[in-house]
Amino acid sequence: MPYMPPFIAPTRFTDPDAALAQVQRIYQEGLAHLRESMQRFVAGETLPGRVRACYPFVRVHTHTNTRYATPATSGLSYGFVAGPGRYETTLSRPDLFARYYREQFRLLLSNHQIELEVGTGSEPIPIHFSFAENEHIEGNLSAERRALMRDVFDLPDLGAMDDGIANGTHMTRPGEAEPLSLFTAARVDYSLQRLRHYTGTAPEWFQNFVLFTNYQFYIDEFVRLGHEAMEDEAGEYIAFVEPGNVVTRRRGLTQEQSGDLAERIGAMQGTPPGRLPQMPAYHLVRADRSGITMVNIGVGPANAKNITDHIAVLRPHAWMMLGHCAGLRNTQQLGDYVLAHAYVREDHVLDEELPLWVPIPALSEIQLALEQAVAEVTGCSGAELKAIMRTGTVATTDNRNWELLPGNEPQRRFSQSRAVALDMESATIAANGFRFRVPYGTLLCVSDKPLHGEIKLPGMANHFYRERVEQHLRIGMKAIDILRAEGTTRLHSRKLRSFAEVAFQ
Repeated sequence: MPYMPPFIAPTRFTDPDAALAQVQRIYQEGLAHLRESMQRFVAGETLPGRVRACYPFVRVHTHTNTRYATPATSGLSYGFVAGPGRYETTLSRPDLFARYYREQFRLLLSNHQIELEVGTGSEPIPIHFSFAENEHIEGNLSAERRALMRDVFDLPDLGAMDDGIANGTHMTRPGEAEPLSLFTAARVDYSLQRLRHYTGTAPEWFQNFVLFTNYQFYIDEFVRLGHEAMEDEAGEYIAFVEPGNVVTRRRGLTQEQSGDLAERIGAMQGTPPGRLPQMPAYHLVRADRSGITMVNIGVGPANAKNITDHIAVLRPHAWMMLGHCAGLRNTQQLGDYVLAHAYVREDHVLDEELPLWVPIPALSEIQLALEQAVAEVTGCSGAELKAIMRTGTVATTDNRNWELLPGNEPQRRFSQSRAVALDMESATIAANGFRFRVPYGTLLCVSDKPLHGEIKLPGMANHFYRERVEQHLRIGMKAIDILRAEGTTRLHSRKLRSFAEVAFQ
């Protein structure tokens, strides 16, 4: 017989806060049961059965196509189900996602005038996902006891973590509820674990606007600007977080200004790692989580896909790529900017999840914000702006030495596509944004022109980095300021959602 915490039957709610409180109660009781059982197991006890705790779920029933939209919600592309039926999803980390869950609950209640059902679900919480931050009690197990874990606890089941819902390939079986969200609870937990591993920071620090880069120079400048912001007592950012969960508070920060992050800032103060993780992340934190996270994804589409696969579960408002590219036009100069409005996908890492025949549209909200940011930061406008920024197609390849292939076939394809620049990450990030319904954009800087004999030489590179990195980064941060000021709800465009879409944003 399973050894489980008390079952909590489905309860109906018409208040989003009460529904969220029930989710938190079920989840916390389940985690407490798993952690206590694990401690007893490590101590050598024989437990009274197979240990199990299940994620909470939320469910809605609708019987009509009618949507009771208000002027405040009628323009949203999310917050409602596709039609009559039963819809549900499992939920994890209601502490981390409290603001997000509350908003999704509120919209469902408002749009459908129905009740939410919250109760104990049937999806087990894997024991690995129950450990607290920096808790590694399983490390004290002997090899024999570790081998017994599979017989005593639920381990991660990859069959419950696929991306069929996001990919549009999920088929609901007869009698099964339709999905409410893109990700099941276990899929969310899996990505939260991966984020810790790859970025060296806890998921709690990630902000709702994310910048990706493929060069450490951008990170060095972001770190400088982050520490500079911490000296501004009247600034908008309350903390700067670096790998190892190293937190620098803003000078003069008060308890009231830090909001619900005050306790976390104190509890999660870490230490610098002995070596940087594979894709280190840095966070300029705002109390409302609308700050800026920047990740150095390194070079290549595999890293770009990997990190966006996991950040997607945090449901950011937007992510953008800032990096270097090869200019493909003779009229381009080193240091010119390229604003991508289309992508050639020769990265191949998403071919199975997102077929090549799927177009990746430019999102006007992001495009306009980036163009405005370039104009404001550089002080250029009109013809002068067009002279330093080209809007066009960006090609992304998985072959770093594409120019050495015989027959010039890649060059021919890039020419036929009208590509103006080439890199190894941008199309991947945009395509995964489209796939996961996360608004995306790309602003690149030309660092070499291999088709025209202008390759990176040490002196040229050093001069280029000094002249352009700071300006490029400030443009990305200014674009985020613009998007934040315009309001985030309009970012989640209908272009990113299908005609039979999940309700959760």
